[in-house]
Amino acid sequence: MKTRSFIVAIFMVLGTLSMAQSSQIIVHDPVAIEADGKYYMFSTGVGIAGWVSDDMVHWRFLTQVFNPIPEWAKKAVPKFDRNMWAPDISYHNGKYYLYYSISSFASNLSSIGVATNESLDPEHPDYRWVDHGPVVSSVPGRDLWNAIDPNLIFDENKVPWMAFGSFWNGLKMVRLNTDLLSVAEPQQWKTIAARERDFELPDEDPGNAAIEAPFIFQKGDEYYLFVSFDLCCRGERSTYNVRVGRSKSATGPFLDKKGKDLAKGGGTLVVQGDENYYGIGHNSVYTFGDKTVMYSHGYDKHDKGKPKLMVHFLVFDAEGWPVVKE
Repeated sequence: MKTRSFIVAIFMVLGTLSMAQSSQIIVHDPVAIEADGKYYMFSTGVGIAGWVSDDMVHWRFLTQVFNPIPEWAKKAVPKFDRNMWAPDISYHNGKYYLYYSISSFASNLSSIGVATNESLDPEHPDYRWVDHGPVVSSVPGRDLWNAIDPNLIFDENKVPWMAFGSFWNGLKMVRLNTDLLSVAEPQQWKTIAARERDFELPDEDPGNAAIEAPFIFQKGDEYYLFVSFDLCCRGERSTYNVRVGRSKSATGPFLDKKGKDLAKGGGTLVVQGDENYYGIGHNSVYTFGDKTVMYSHGYDKHDKGKPKLMVHFLVFDAEGWPVVKE
């Protein structure tokens, strides 16, 4: 789940621990995009934290995206604490689309909102975030899924879909209108990844099926669905790890290396905690130039379990599966 109580104080703070793979800024849930010769990153924080880089590895804080926080968010989720979770950034129709999550810990009273901008450079004359409000919402007692952790993907027919979800009965996907601001009618929903939940639990309980943070990456004619298993946001008790499956279709089914459907608990391990990190997860993956880069966060064993930016470069093995480049 996405407990962010300490992000208010630290999301703008820079870490100091050096590492070959990362500038070690403190972040949760990083996503990135290349624009106008620079790299821009967005992450969980008060109003969403924005970062900029010249080399895709070393980052400096740039801006708080929302100031003030959208009024609709405060009304939709009364326990919302101004921390906007798990953004997703992409460029379409001549605009940048920034999706974000509004929720509170251990609740599926949640909404995914979206804002657009013509530039990501705060110094550009066309820079202005325009918020369009909620796209998808979940309601306790009605939905056994959670409307957080969005990721936009276009299928092989250029139809837009949003993948999202956390805990409950797994990760979902819904078709969007071409304006990318709303769910298309007739509504089409799919379950793309799930783990077995104890269904004796009440619906309002997130349950013990710890899976979240879908991210779909296309390489050639394959679509790779990355997900995070186990627990985030618990410092020294974090057990996050990243799994993957793939499909010829953007909407699945996604199968792991053993042929098991991610919707039935499958998932091939990509990265996990190690001697330096308690857990690593909530990743995003991009092709920048000739490199495939994966961003995620890990809980630093040498710095009180703080969430640090992880930058891993991926290669694909002889069977086409992504592995972390050593």
